[in-house]
Amino acid sequence: MDTPLKRLKLPKPPSFLELKKSLPQPKDVNAEHQQNMSAMDKLALFITEHVGTMGFFFIIMVWTVLWLGWNFLAPPKLRFDPPMGFVFWLFISNMIQIFLMPLIMIGQNLQNRHSELRAENDYLINCKAEKEVEAILHHLEYQNDILITMLESLGPTAQAAIAELKAHHINPPEGSQEGAT
Repeated sequence: MDTPLKRLKLPKPPSFLELKKSLPQPKDVNAEHQQNMSAMDKLALFITEHVGTMGFFFIIMVWTVLWLGWNFLAPPKLRFDPPMGFVFWLFISNMIQIFLMPLIMIGQNLQNRHSELRAENDYLINCKAEKEVEAILHHLEYQNDILITMLESLGPTAQAAIAELKAHHINPPEGSQEGAT
């Protein structure tokens, strides 16, 4: 049966799957960043990742306790670095800084990993939402064309339909054209 819709041969909008295939896939910016790093960048990152661990913190702490213990408790002839008042206090203040540095780096590394995962997930969600919105808009446009074609093929013009809506105190949708046929 030949219907007015078939005679019009309206182009069908792409399906969601077709749209999904046609759009570029999200880039893995982490892999791209890794490929663009120089040898010095990789060395700096290696040091940062390994210094910013609890293992490194415990190594420094054990070394400090052993060093202080040996130099304070060992027989005076076996001490390799006997303490002096000023040097001892300077050492303690430096140790506080040395202990805090890896702890701060550990926290920064953990926060950075979390931020990377969150940003990557946000990007993927945004890409998906954009594709879905575009597919919905295409389908709405297609449905609008079908409705106008049906309305025109059944008799009343778009202008008559708008007048009928107004007669029933229903405002036509925004953007409808009063002069449309």
